[in-house]
Amino acid sequence: MKQAVFRLLGPLDVRIDGEPVRLGGPRHRTILAMLLLTPGQTVSVDALTEAVWPSGAPATARNQIAICVAGLRKLFKDAAGQGDLITTSHPGYVINLRGHRIDTADFEELVSRAREAIRTGKTSEACSLFAEALSLWRGRALDGVTGQRIEEEIARLEETHLDVREEHAGLRLQLGRPQPLIAELTTLVTEHPLRERARAHLILAHYRAGRRAEALEVFREGRDLMVRQLGIEPGPALRGLHDLVLQDAPELGGPATDPGAIPAGRVPAELPAAPVSFTGRVPELAALDRMLVERAGRVPLTVAAISGVAGIGKTALAIHWAERVAERFPDGQLFTDLHGFDERDALISPFATLDRFLRALGVPASRIPADLVGRSALFRSVLDGKRVLIVLDNARSFTQIRPLMPGNGRCCVVITGRERIEDLISHYTVLQVGLNAMAPAEAPVLLAKLAGEERIGSDPSAALRLSELCDRLPLALQIAGARLVSKPHWSVQHLTSRLMDPARRMNELSPGQGGVRAGFGLSYRALPAVGRRLFRRLGLLSTPDFEPWASAAVLDTDQLDAENLMERLVDAHLVQVVPGSGPHTIRYRFQELMKIFARERAEAEESAEERRAVLERFQQRLAEVRGRGTAEPSLTCHAGRTPG
Repeated sequence: MKQAVFRLLGPLDVRIDGEPVRLGGPRHRTILAMLLLTPGQTVSVDALTEAVWPSGAPATARNQIAICVAGLRKLFKDAAGQGDLITTSHPGYVINLRGHRIDTADFEELVSRAREAIRTGKTSEACSLFAEALSLWRGRALDGVTGQRIEEEIARLEETHLDVREEHAGLRLQLGRPQPLIAELTTLVTEHPLRERARAHLILAHYRAGRRAEALEVFREGRDLMVRQLGIEPGPALRGLHDLVLQDAPELGGPATDPGAIPAGRVPAELPAAPVSFTGRVPELAALDRMLVERAGRVPLTVAAISGVAGIGKTALAIHWAERVAERFPDGQLFTDLHGFDERDALISPFATLDRFLRALGVPASRIPADLVGRSALFRSVLDGKRVLIVLDNARSFTQIRPLMPGNGRCCVVITGRERIEDLISHYTVLQVGLNAMAPAEAPVLLAKLAGEERIGSDPSAALRLSELCDRLPLALQIAGARLVSKPHWSVQHLTSRLMDPARRMNELSPGQGGVRAGFGLSYRALPAVGRRLFRRLGLLSTPDFEPWASAAVLDTDQLDAENLMERLVDAHLVQVVPGSGPHTIRYRFQELMKIFARERAEAEESAEERRAVLERFQQRLAEVRGRGTAEPSLTCHAGRTPG
């Protein structure tokens, strides 16, 4: 399923997987805005009618509302492949945002986390969370959408926005560096001259910046305005602050003495411990070593991208190599898990990552900009001329990592992710390290490190067979090794026999809610809907490998479109490319565990009728291929359930 992002904190904007969606006319936008203001709750047709026609509705209003809703449903079905985003719910409609995002909810969550951080004394963390929340605003909420109910909600959102701006300014004053706040607070006070807390923050910022006269002038202007417009004096807090400024009271903190220079940076050492069971990967380690030698002294940034299927050992390789070469980067090593593939879809934003990286490099919280562009620029400035190794683990997209890239070639960046990030190649010179299964001789060595050399060495043929049943996938081997450790009365042959049945094998290697099935599942979930359909339908074929026409047959689509989808599966490392029968022939194949998983998904998500239809199309296409004399191995198919 494609993800929709609804943005209300500015002009109404909808994006599907990052691509903007044209929403239609004013009525469509008003109806969608009304639904988004209370996601998951029914909005009556009467309320929608009043919002669309505030001065009086025509007799055909209910029909016109239904037509607009139908148009929105079609729009989201075409763009996101989801026709039930808006559903009928008496006496109106409801929008269901499961799996999708809305910026108002993101804003409220960040503000809530910031206020909790304040309560527990984590001022710097709260300041960063407020800044991230404020960065979601792109202008006046729902700018351009009208209606009384919408205007009321806009007023509430704008009031909350102002409250958070004031809270954020107060925290930044606590953390020092008042000068950057003055221009921001001056704008806020000019736009909202009767907000006393904003004016108090501006007075204090001027005073702490050594501008006592300007601080007193800000108070005088505010008092004159209140007396003239409202006939009242400023509140006691503002008057008390004015008196303290007059007295140069020490409790105000005094003028700032910090000249603004960033102090000498710390030397971060953030690499986690390398796994003790790390085994093999000799060619990949050698390629990474050569990269450092070949690019030494060159201007372009040194970048390596390690990709591979879930459980293949990407993070282990990155950390193991990083520890080996850490001494070549005397200015530090930075590490972050970006949660690109996470059960909670909790992607770590570059905004938050830069905040942590800058602190680790010694930048005080008060000097960290409140916007992503500023943070990224400061990060490059701090790293200029330094030798720092940066490991960006579990990345999802170029958008997530681009702001984290240094600007000079003395640093080195190692990126791990399940998919190849093509945009990275067009911007940097990248060493691509694609991880496949471990070498046949390496897999038993990994088992021996986990379960003991004597135990594995006592039955080498069983150990080799166990390795093959695990597809020589490090995660599966680690789980198998752990089973042997926890079951000392089991022989290697006994565990091997338990894995012989394909259905039982996936269960054995997926303990609890984790393991191989969970890892594959996150990659599967990240595919577009049609990509997931192709993946699981190919799992019905019992053949060691297949040509592109097979994907077109199981999807009943154009071969070029199917081939493009196959390449998406290749990029995600869900299928592999193998040599074809001729110089221009492409063939694909599943690893055995991946094929088992694909068949599981087909049986869970495709009806028996759909599976039969898939296989009938495949057999018909196979007959056509054989009729032309095209070389093709004997193929059989599975339409029924996996045994067990």
